[in-house]
Amino acid sequence: MVSSAFLRGKCECLVNDKPPFFLEIRITPPEKDSRAAYNDIYADEGLSQLPSFYIWFLDSLELGHSGRLLDVSCGSGEVVALARQRGLEAHGIDISYHAAHRARNAGYICTGAGETLPYASESFDYLTNVGSLEHFLEPAQGVREMARVLKSDGRAFVLVPNTFSLSTNIWHALRTGETSIDDQPIQRYAARADWHRLLEQNGLQVYKTIKYERAWPRQRADWNYYLHHPKELARLLASPFIPLNLAFCFVFFCKKA
Repeated sequence: MVSSAFLRGKCECLVNDKPPFFLEIRITPPEKDSRAAYNDIYADEGLSQLPSFYIWFLDSLELGHSGRLLDVSCGSGEVVALARQRGLEAHGIDISYHAAHRARNAGYICTGAGETLPYASESFDYLTNVGSLEHFLEPAQGVREMARVLKSDGRAFVLVPNTFSLSTNIWHALRTGETSIDDQPIQRYAARADWHRLLEQNGLQVYKTIKYERAWPRQRADWNYYLHHPKELARLLASPFIPLNLAFCFVFFCKKA
């Protein structure tokens, strides 16, 4: 296993502006196939959040009760299934065959990379990308593809992690002296303004940003989770007091530039 971490500027820009900077962590060698890595992950436990997170996420978005939604890097299909329940024509795409198999009953699911979406231009009213852009081989190209398939009056919602998360990265470094990693092939962190620049330099226009720390439990099982994980409960209770720029993650509300 090869691991590296470094700061670097991303210069794949469509406008002449300051490039965004990321903390990039590679757990596997660059030549390793990302699809194979995510097939291994989803053949095992997969990647997902508590059910309350997905309810919170869709509740936070400015969605109608009709239209076409695409969840890029849909994983097991939680966002797709919930969007479908709310009346949307919900589609999902994931690089992992195993993830797509898990999501097969959630909606219209296919496999493919986020950097080369197999859809016609201006196909979707809504686009979501939940904690996945930071794992793309080419995140700037991924944003350009999101902008391409979004309708001219469509909306995109992108959740990404903060380099300077008070409750995660900073707290973990304070306690252990180490970097917080999640064992996916590639992990990137950036500050709010850097993510904002990446989106706006590649075809999207940010019109609103909110923070995400922890979602308030909406189901009994999620209450039980917090009751059995006191550290997570403490993070939940502290969430309202954490400022935007020190949040765990950002959700960018975007329209087509």
